[in-house]
Amino acid sequence: MKYLVTDDSKLARLSLIKSLKANVGESEIFQAENGLVAVETMEKEHVDVVFLDLTMPIMDGYEALPKLLEQNKNAKIVVVSADIQEKAKKQVLALGAQLHVQKPINVDKMKEILEHINNV
Repeated sequence: MKYLVTDDSKLARLSLIKSLKANVGESEIFQAENGLVAVETMEKEHVDVVFLDLTMPIMDGYEALPKLLEQNKNAKIVVVSADIQEKAKKQVLALGAQLHVQKPINVDKMKEILEHINNV
């Protein structure tokens, strides 16, 4: 499995990667600081699971999400955002995300997320 962690905050990316590695070990994990870099990474690497922030410069998560799925229609997209409004959740699920979860994610929450997306 290949994973992509997309967030404009380096600290948020590293925190999420730490929780991810605690659950998946030394899988391939890529990073992107915005949606455009995420789409470019997907094109090259065809990652299986994307953790995607919504609010980012250059290309936000709302714009990146459908483009990521165009690159790999089988990718599992998990939106990880501080924006937990119902409107945002409905919008990203309508765009094709499997989950919308609130930041930050600890090791136990990551385990729940991975179990959920593996059963979808």
